[in-house]
Amino acid sequence: MDQAKQHVNDETTEVQNEAEEANNVADAEQLDTEETVEVLLTEEEKQIQVLQTEVAELNNRLLRMQADYDNFRRRTRLDMEAAAKYKAQSLIEELIPAIDNFDRALAVKVDSDDAKSLLQGMEMVYRQLTDALKNEGLETIHAVGQSFDPHYHQAVMQVESDEHEPNQVIEELQKGYKLKDRVIRPTMVKVSQ
Repeated sequence: MDQAKQHVNDETTEVQNEAEEANNVADAEQLDTEETVEVLLTEEEKQIQVLQTEVAELNNRLLRMQADYDNFRRRTRLDMEAAAKYKAQSLIEELIPAIDNFDRALAVKVDSDDAKSLLQGMEMVYRQLTDALKNEGLETIHAVGQSFDPHYHQAVMQVESDEHEPNQVIEELQKGYKLKDRVIRPTMVKVSQ
């Protein structure tokens, strides 16, 4: 009987050893599997981070491109509005010397009836021309009595004056014009010191 017990004990010990080995193998396999899963997770996490970075960069590029496109559309619209607003500028710039000549001719004093009738005809043409230019937005820049403003006035003379404040326009030597809000030609003026 002792031998049978011994044999059972040996078999029990052997089964326990095999069970422990199987547990150890299972634990090792589980550790290997966990390590493999962790490695795979870290690789996937790295890929996810790379992809998230790429997505963020692409979103930034998209936002910049949208902003650039919006700016382009705004600039184009402003350019088109300015072109429409100032469409007559080049024609007006060419007509201003003719208006100056009309002003000089109309300032001449005449005595004969023929010259007076000719002068009346010139005044009518002058009025038609200036009315048409006013309809396009041309305005005369008034200067006498105003403070000197280099945006609207071109000082060609400075004189000392006790009657006027310093930097006040005393006399207009040549008319200045602006088209809507853009100065076409500044007024030539004499300024007090």
